[in-house]
Parts: sequence; structure tokens; C-alpha cells
Amino acid sequence: MGSGKTTIGHMLSKELGCSFIDLDCYIENRYLKKISEIFSEQGEQKFREIEHRLLKEVAEMDNVIISTGGGAACFFNNMQIMNQHGVSIYLQSTPEKLAARLLSARNTRPLIKNITKEELPLFIRKKLTEREPYYNQSTYIVQNNDDNPEPVSKKIKEFLSSRID
Repeated sequence: MGSGKTTIGHMLSKELGCSFIDLDCYIENRYLKKISEIFSEQGEQKFREIEHRLLKEVAEMDNVIISTGGGAACFFNNMQIMNQHGVSIYLQSTPEKLAARLLSARNTRPLIKNITKEELPLFIRKKLTEREPYYNQSTYIVQNNDDNPEPVSKKIKEFLSSRID
């Protein structure tokens, strides 16, 4: 959450000439509901099942950059699916930087909706502690603590180019 997946994914897709899919948007379009509605109506477990099924679907697509939600990597065998079907990238940021980016978006994110400004960095640190064992299985880990996404996009392009050469 807040690491820049969507922003950098869009940039890379334009620069590399491929499609971009935000998995959360893909789910919302398929179910005609916001992620927050699916969470509140069906619970996190059902949402994660939907997310897993649709991740498998988009992972089969060619020439596409996929941005997943922050929790997607942590359920079922999702990291394995991502690594088998493509290159997974962890945009690593500090809890403080993530909190600053997420502060104004709390109402639209189910996991942080009821968390205060003061509690947010601690909550993010706890979530990162839980999730990093999954994130660290990524093919490539890149630091993204800058507010300018261009240097990170450039590093990723260089990494991808080195894998093709």
C-alpha cells in the first residue's frame, strides 16, 4: 500500500509498450463493486479468494504489467504464481514514507480506514513485518522512498533489460 505500484506500473507500461492492469481495478470491474464493498460484504477471506483467482487469470496474459494490492503476495501461492509467470518487483519503502503517502487515502483503503494519523506508521511497520517474508521472494527489490517515480522506473527498466540481454 502506497509504495507506488500503480504509478510506476503505468509509467513502465507506456515506456515498454505493453498493457497495464491494476488487479484491484480488474476485480472492481469484474464484480462491479469497490474493493472496500467486497471486504465489508463478503469479508477478507472471500476477497482473497477472488483476488487469487483473478491473479491467476491475468498472470496468463502476455506483454502486461500487473500491479497487485499490498496483501496479494501473502495469500495462497500468489508469489509463486507471480514468479512463475513473470518478474515480480517489490517497491520497498520505509513505514514513515508509506504513512505519508497513505494519510490522505485512508478512507478508500479498508485496512487503514479507521487508523489515526499517529497510529498509521506503527500499523504499517507491523504489516511490513508480516508481509516482508513474502515480498522478499520477489525477483527484484528496489528502494522507492523518493517522491519522484522516474528513477525507480529507470532502475526497473535497466533490470529488465539485463534479463533479456
